[in-house]
Amino acid sequence: MGGLRLLAVALTCCWWPPGSQGKTLRGSFSSAAARDAQGQSIGHFEFHGDHALLCVRINNIAVAVGKEAKLYLFQAQEWLKLQEGGPEYSCSEKLSKAQLTMVMNQTEHNLTVSQIPYPQKWHVFYADKYTCREGNEDSQVEDIPFEMMLLNPDAEGNPFDHFSAGESGLHEFFFLLVLVYFVIACIYAQSLWQAIKKGGPMHMVLKVLTTALLLQAGSAFANYIHFSSYSKDGIGVPFMGSLAEFFDIASQIQMLYLLLSLCMGWTIVRMKKSQSRPLQWDSTPASTGIAVFMVITQSILLLWEQFEETSSHSHHSHHSLAGILLIVLRICLALSLGCGLYQIITAERSTLKREFYITFAKGCILWFLCHPGLVCISIIFDDYQRNKIITIGVILCQSVAMVILYRLFLSHSLFWEVSSLSSVTLPLTISSGHKTRPHF
Repeated sequence: MGGLRLLAVALTCCWWPPGSQGKTLRGSFSSAAARDAQGQSIGHFEFHGDHALLCVRINNIAVAVGKEAKLYLFQAQEWLKLQEGGPEYSCSEKLSKAQLTMVMNQTEHNLTVSQIPYPQKWHVFYADKYTCREGNEDSQVEDIPFEMMLLNPDAEGNPFDHFSAGESGLHEFFFLLVLVYFVIACIYAQSLWQAIKKGGPMHMVLKVLTTALLLQAGSAFANYIHFSSYSKDGIGVPFMGSLAEFFDIASQIQMLYLLLSLCMGWTIVRMKKSQSRPLQWDSTPASTGIAVFMVITQSILLLWEQFEETSSHSHHSHHSLAGILLIVLRICLALSLGCGLYQIITAERSTLKREFYITFAKGCILWFLCHPGLVCISIIFDDYQRNKIITIGVILCQSVAMVILYRLFLSHSLFWEVSSLSSVTLPLTISSGHKTRPHF
């Protein structure tokens, strides 16, 4: 087990994308880039309210005036129509359909985006007099460095909020999540540590489960630090954002391997395991191959998803091919484990064992199906709410799944009776030195 986990962590460390960019944007307006794409894409933002603001600062005013530099703002639906129209619209016709236009002839420009009936995404593009011309007239034209801030109105109506409509509330959510983790740690950390130190049949399971929980808590704390800084400057701490994603991926890998390792004893092998250790992972070629394949596949898909997703703060995204494949993988895992456990539950005569299997199946299915289920549920909501619902929902559902597993594996009446009554159908066995009831 240790080698596989180290391999997954090594993959994550060696292949990691840079931190995502915030909503204080810095870069250069390029005539060449604008001409090649019929408008240089600067970014997008979900404005809401009546006093949203776009603020741009440039230094080289002379070059901007000479190039007739402008910014064009398109509503997402309008821009999608223009893209689908393809060759129907010429370059100049596309730009003329912008809902808002800003002429850059000053050091600082402020554009108020008002009268927005509901939150919606806006795309910002740069273009100048060279954008729709043929040839390479712009080859010697100097680029224009800029700094842009995209702001929404705060609770008092002032344009100071760096969060888009789709990100609003995440800062407060991660604060509450960190607070809950802290309170739970103060209450249960000592007793859990004592249970792990005592060893017994639950030693390895509790270690892996606790490691996954600590990674989840670390992800929440890193997200809180990033969002706290982001709320002040619109940039945040990109390293902490990437660290939060890393912790989340590592936690997903830990939990996947834990659940697979526990289920292998039920679904693949029915032989009696060695009594040399309190916890025996199934190590047959078939089960090891499946576990290795699943862990590496999920690791690659999670990392691929991070590289494909360009928008900031998009946890548990499903818009890319990698995100869709992850959903399919989780559904397949839930179905395969669910079918295996269902066969055992229907054939089991012992009430205690059946109750144990049912509770374990609930934890597994909730862990794997919460993401696909929330993606389906989010369809009924507006676009700007979907990513937020999925992010918060997945974190809460997986936290509940961890609580279910903790209660199950620390239960005297369930796990101890099941594991002591039968070591054939469980991958967890009890050595001769642990015949008495443990005291957690």
